[in-house]
Amino acid sequence: MSCDFIALANKGVQELHPYQPGKPISELERELGITNIVKLASNENPIGISAKAKAAMEKEFADLARYPDANGYYLKAKLAERLGVGISQITLGNGSNDVLELIARVFVAPEHEVIFSQHAFVVYPIVTQAIGAKKVVIPAKDWGHDLEATAAAITPNTRMIFIANPNNPTGTWVNKTDLKAFMDKVPEDVIVVVDEAYYEYVEDAEYPQTVPWIKEYPNLIVTRTFSKAYGLAGVRAGYAVANEEITGLINRPRQPFNMNSLALAAAEAVLDDHAYLQKALDVNKAGMQQLISVFDELGYDYIPSVTNFITVDMKQAAGPLYQQMLEQGVIVRPVGNYEMPNHLRISIGLEEENAKFVRVLREMTK
Repeated sequence: MSCDFIALANKGVQELHPYQPGKPISELERELGITNIVKLASNENPIGISAKAKAAMEKEFADLARYPDANGYYLKAKLAERLGVGISQITLGNGSNDVLELIARVFVAPEHEVIFSQHAFVVYPIVTQAIGAKKVVIPAKDWGHDLEATAAAITPNTRMIFIANPNNPTGTWVNKTDLKAFMDKVPEDVIVVVDEAYYEYVEDAEYPQTVPWIKEYPNLIVTRTFSKAYGLAGVRAGYAVANEEITGLINRPRQPFNMNSLALAAAEAVLDDHAYLQKALDVNKAGMQQLISVFDELGYDYIPSVTNFITVDMKQAAGPLYQQMLEQGVIVRPVGNYEMPNHLRISIGLEEENAKFVRVLREMTK
């Protein structure tokens, strides 16, 4: 092969490494020939799919030869009603990752700067580098966002700021007082994206409900997903809420049919399955306490989390421990790529799944 195709790629892409998702159960079964594997790696909902979502998808089977509704009218209408916004303020996506990338591609060019926190969600540096823009990484404060330092880092070249609230992989969050004070400091020509993929799990009254803030802060975009608490990670469904002008711009390069018929139907249906959501939250709360009690007993430091995962300091390089757990049929997530080489991120599973993780952990710490 004589052509250097790497040299043909955009410079930012040349220096990127492919995102490494959590190892799927089927792959581990093939590699190690073991069964009864527990996956606590990808922050998925362990209770399975909503019965209402499943029934809605089954109704779509007969028409899968047809293209989906490119505008997602019924899902948008239901979201608009729930959120108190206009249909024209909502952008749908193939998961919220799709929408995050769309937003960056609409507003960010190579001459711009994008600000985000150390230990923040990996999509932010990926999309910034792919565009060729400058990454401005703010050192974390107590494993979370340092909003004062973020505001101080804004320059005339700053075009976008990503804030994950709560943050993945640390589980930390920003309260409404601090976030509002931060928004007051941000120039109106700097887009602030608040990524709320885990917002359903937060119970604290100080957690900000940011969608209503869009009226006050036209430069604010809020993104959410159906992949976590709503249990639809496999069909990919997410959305953004912003003012009408921003939403119109985001929809210009959005690919037609970027959300499939099954995802549209399932997302619309699960919004009405209040019992399912409550069960998911209850299981998560109990599972979180189940793991925390063991970490406290064994003396492991962990980052307090308001999400469906918890990140733990293993007091040594976490990579080998991750591999040992794999061999015992437990998949967790090392987060060395987030500059956290000694930490493992453990998703909250069902009681018996958490118990298997605990048994393996105890064996490893003998």
